[in-house]
Amino acid sequence: MNKAGFSGEPQHSSAASGDDIPAALRDTPDAKSKVRVQPLVLLIGGVFAFVLLAVSSGFVFFIISPKKTATSQPSPTVSPTQTSTSDSSATNNSDTVLGHLAYAEAPESELAVVSRRSGIRMRKAAAEKFQEMVKAARRDGVIIVPISGFRSVKEQEQLFFNVGAQRNQTPAQRAALSAPPGHSEHHTGYAVDVGDGAVPATNLQANFENTKASQWLQANAARFSFEMSFPKDNAQGVSYEPWHWRFVGDRDSLETFYKAKNLKPTPLPQSTP
Repeated sequence: MNKAGFSGEPQHSSAASGDDIPAALRDTPDAKSKVRVQPLVLLIGGVFAFVLLAVSSGFVFFIISPKKTATSQPSPTVSPTQTSTSDSSATNNSDTVLGHLAYAEAPESELAVVSRRSGIRMRKAAAEKFQEMVKAARRDGVIIVPISGFRSVKEQEQLFFNVGAQRNQTPAQRAALSAPPGHSEHHTGYAVDVGDGAVPATNLQANFENTKASQWLQANAARFSFEMSFPKDNAQGVSYEPWHWRFVGDRDSLETFYKAKNLKPTPLPQSTP
């Protein structure tokens, strides 16, 4: 038997290994502290980096983002088919003179003779319908005669100023009876003044309303696309004119005259012709 032991193999003492700590526990205190500290350091470092990134990103965004000002707000848009109330009223104001709308003058090429005897003219479509209306009235024993049709702007200017001066009328007083130049329905070629052939004394007088021609027109004119331009208490403030009728039987005439339906100007002073 060997003095060293009973196993047959030499026994190594802890002194021979140079270390009296078992192999399973051979970690130095420094190593253990590193194992415990490293995760904490990583966690703190990660949080710090995240905060730093968030702050720096926010600062950069604050620097480069556009500032909102009152002028940067998008202005409301209006489609081509829409018009604001203020624009509409401004247009109406600019289109009227003493309660009368501005109208374009009919071109000579669009005019046709209504009556060969008088030479009175109207736009072709209006002239045809007027002649049909006169024939229909004749069949009912009523004589409708044209007194005035198309008048140029130049003719209207002479009528407005010269007659107004002869009658000692102010422009407002004159406008109650006759439109200012450029604002008469007559130069559109769609308007006509009519009388009763059986009672010519009522021509261009308010008592024309009592004639057979006037009563027939009020009952039948709409069938031929004619309407009274200035009935009693009309929106334009023009004197009652039962003899003044206008054609509204096509697109152009309808658009031309129905502007007047939306007007509510100050009524003009009334006076006798």
